[in-house]
Amino acid sequence: MNKSATFLLLSGLLAAAPAAKAQTAASETQAVQQTVTAFFDGMRRGDSTAVRRTLAPAAVFHGFGGKPGQPPTLEIESINGFLKAVGTPHPAVWDERVTFERVLIDAGLASVWTPYEFYLGSKFSHCGYDSFQLVKLADGWKIAHIIDTRRKEKCK
Repeated sequence: MNKSATFLLLSGLLAAAPAAKAQTAASETQAVQQTVTAFFDGMRRGDSTAVRRTLAPAAVFHGFGGKPGQPPTLEIESINGFLKAVGTPHPAVWDERVTFERVLIDAGLASVWTPYEFYLGSKFSHCGYDSFQLVKLADGWKIAHIIDTRRKEKCK
């Protein structure tokens, strides 16, 4: 192979590498977002089994907030209690609407930052930000940790 052909071949390979990485990053970002979306879709349907499928073993939930005029507190949320509440029939749909503001991925770890608004049926309840930590296990992306803020004012 002559020098110009070798140069063109190497140039083509080098030019294609960032595009391949971008495609992989985009597909991984989409897969992470699909896991978070499946979590909220299951919650909307009252399907605790669907929600559980999005969670990693030993997942942890935290809530950060408090009552107006009081210092904020960090609370551990019971995952089993949450799943039971999701699966117990309730009069209004639990509708948490998120916007994927930021998704960061390194190897098998992803961090997702999403502002949200929570509705009970069509009635606004509260808002805040969700922070998800996901891990990529043998069966795909799973939520390992959720922490959120909660407030009724200064939404978006």
